[in-house]
Amino acid sequence: MRIEALINRILKEMLRDKRTLALMFIAPLFIMTLIFFLFQSNTDTKADLAVHAVDSALTKAIDTKHVRLHQVKNDQPIALIKAHDYAGVLTQDGDKLTLTLANADQGKSAILKQTLQAASIKLKMQAAATALKIQATTLQKLATALKQATRGAAQIPEPHQPKTPSYTLTTHYRYGSANSTYFDTLLPILMGFIVFFFVFLISGIALLRERTTGTLYRLLATPVRRGEIISGYLLGYGIFAIIQTLLIVGYSLIVFKIQILGSIPAIFLINLLLAFTALALGLLISTFANTEFQMLQFIPIVVIPQIFFTGLIPIDHMLGWLQPIAHIMPLYYGANALTGIIAKGQSLAVLYPDVLALFGFFLLFLGLNLLTMRKYRQV
Repeated sequence: MRIEALINRILKEMLRDKRTLALMFIAPLFIMTLIFFLFQSNTDTKADLAVHAVDSALTKAIDTKHVRLHQVKNDQPIALIKAHDYAGVLTQDGDKLTLTLANADQGKSAILKQTLQAASIKLKMQAAATALKIQATTLQKLATALKQATRGAAQIPEPHQPKTPSYTLTTHYRYGSANSTYFDTLLPILMGFIVFFFVFLISGIALLRERTTGTLYRLLATPVRRGEIISGYLLGYGIFAIIQTLLIVGYSLIVFKIQILGSIPAIFLINLLLAFTALALGLLISTFANTEFQMLQFIPIVVIPQIFFTGLIPIDHMLGWLQPIAHIMPLYYGANALTGIIAKGQSLAVLYPDVLALFGFFLLFLGLNLLTMRKYRQV
């Protein structure tokens, strides 16, 4: 009977909590539907390859299904990659080919290496086919010459051997090395996501606990203004957000030995902006939750979808109606900025749209916090 009573109590509590039921049953369907549409995207990734002074026969042999060729006059690969965001630059000196890969995306690096290898094999096969035709023609001429030789003097033609193209390829990497893995591409994205996720979770649950224990209501009974309360929470939890950000970024640099082409202070700045944006968002979402269980159930709706719009799936390869959604996700701008700094060596002067977007999200969530506090907390 005790077990039945316990089961009945749990069922009654859950049935009364309509919000928890909705989050429990609707959120998984929402995530599954989102993943379904994301994987309906066009997965034909194309890599941009700049070529300078390369034999036309080789460029014609390159399969352009997955590679976009750009003829350039500049022979400075690093400058070209930095200025135009090419996946690679191919130059030629005699029979020596030099491929410089940006290597910010190992998938595109693999496409370029495989495409060049296939082009080289294609040229050799074409040369072999041509050689066979020439040898067949030469054999016919020899047979004719031998017949003529039996009748009189005849000059036997020298067999012509076509030159088979033989290139030696040297590969350089702007970011990482030949041993770089897909994890190196993901690390800037994961760094921003982990900072955002844990700051959001901790700040939301901490403020919810303040409310459920009555601490917040006692504070509201004093003459303190709404803005001062929000500022106090932001600064108080912000100290721990700063420590956490320093810990995550420092750990990534020291343990994973991530190569950074840009400025380390810029990485800290972007992560701090992400942390304070997550802090303001966590405080905002906590006003709509009555229990810690409900706060956790907001994660699949508010946080998890953002990871799909950070570059894990190229935005320009998504379905048309999905692409604008990325621009309302704070993590989209944070991940783009971190990838730009770490893997491409871009400065904040280049990435200022992402910085302004993150700052704008922070101000938006801060303003909404002030409104919801007045509406829901009766300040």
